[in-house]
Amino acid sequence: MRPHAGVGPSRRRFLSLSAGGAVAGAAALSGCAMRVSGAVSGSGETVTLMAKPGDITADLIKQAHKDTGIKIDTVLFSTSKLIAMMTNGNPPDLVRGLGAVDAPYYAARGVMEDLDPYFAKSGVLRVDDLDPVNDLWRYDGRVQGRGPRYGMAKDFSQDSMYWYNTALFDRAAVDHPPELEPVTFEEWLEKAKRLTRRKNGQTTVFGGSYNGVATPNMLAGLTVSAGGNLFSDDYSRVDFTTPEARKALGWYIDYCRTKVGPSIIQPDPNTWDGPTFQANRMAMSNSGYWLGGLIDTDKKLAPLSRLAPAPYFEGGRRVSPCQAGTGFWIPAKSHNKDAAWRIFEWFFGEAPAKARAAGGWGIPTLKSLRSLMPAQESYQKRALKVQDEELKHFSVIGFTPYATADALLGIFNQIAPAAMNGAMSVDTLAGRLNSAMNDQLKRGKEQVG
Repeated sequence: MRPHAGVGPSRRRFLSLSAGGAVAGAAALSGCAMRVSGAVSGSGETVTLMAKPGDITADLIKQAHKDTGIKIDTVLFSTSKLIAMMTNGNPPDLVRGLGAVDAPYYAARGVMEDLDPYFAKSGVLRVDDLDPVNDLWRYDGRVQGRGPRYGMAKDFSQDSMYWYNTALFDRAAVDHPPELEPVTFEEWLEKAKRLTRRKNGQTTVFGGSYNGVATPNMLAGLTVSAGGNLFSDDYSRVDFTTPEARKALGWYIDYCRTKVGPSIIQPDPNTWDGPTFQANRMAMSNSGYWLGGLIDTDKKLAPLSRLAPAPYFEGGRRVSPCQAGTGFWIPAKSHNKDAAWRIFEWFFGEAPAKARAAGGWGIPTLKSLRSLMPAQESYQKRALKVQDEELKHFSVIGFTPYATADALLGIFNQIAPAAMNGAMSVDTLAGRLNSAMNDQLKRGKEQVG
């Protein structure tokens, strides 16, 4: 059944937003969503935006007030804080989220505003101009990628694509990957092994980094690439023991065991790939197009760097998902929906969106802004050629509405290190992941009801 923004979520659904029902005793949300009629304005109002540092700068907040007449108050993003604010009947007006994993979770609980009526009346954000990546923010009550729009991505990358450093390939006498044709995951890992450099027991050059945005939805994507699905048809269960999921899990555990790249058993001291790649200490990084925003600032590194298509499993499917789709959504109980939508329009379709597109830190989510992507230098043109071809292989890979990605990641990180260290077989790991994750999903499904 499709969740309707005009109907408050049941108490059980709302309590399921918290881990283990930590907000038990909170009042249920109720009331009706505002209907859009006439022009959307909101000038003179104040919008509360829950975001992480860097999502929106102080200068942009000033610019928003100048351009729209609306003031923005920011609240530091925190899931527990979000739940508390919604419980108290005073939710933020805009909330940051990852469309790839957050949209089905919150939409299934009825706490997101259906934005279709706003899109229908907008002169800034036209549905026919939306890149398909925005379908990550759609959910019809059963399937992600269909139904109402609950949010929008600010920019995106196809996160299984990877950058590689040609100088490190040449130094190790490893052939460069083809420009437009994907290598297999097996070939990628073999190259990573040959590119890895160690000295006195320490890794001096990572052969390749392959961790995605978050392990659970990365493994879901790997399983689709192998030709299967990690989740059951109704997304209420995982099964790592199917041949396709077993292949995906086995490949990732092999990546971790061989220590060719960062993992939870071999952390990168820099905590993310950017500085390590920039220091010529990482030969491949599966960070997607957006890492070009950093690479392009280094005039020595940029000409040596190449963007390559997402790998695939032999005999499987060529897919190139977005594992994040970071953007904003409007809570169904927001008291300032029209003003929130005006900021939404401004952020996703006006000056900030144009600046992001020109910066190279992601692909714009409006097709009309793609012409602003940096293409002045030959290396930028080369990366754009690869990226434009890769867009043909994007598809929404659905995520479960019954658990947060963080909850499933916590389970994985607790159980998997033993397998990564060789103390547990992949088959045993698959069974234990099934047991623990399916318990979590069962509780979530009971709460959503």
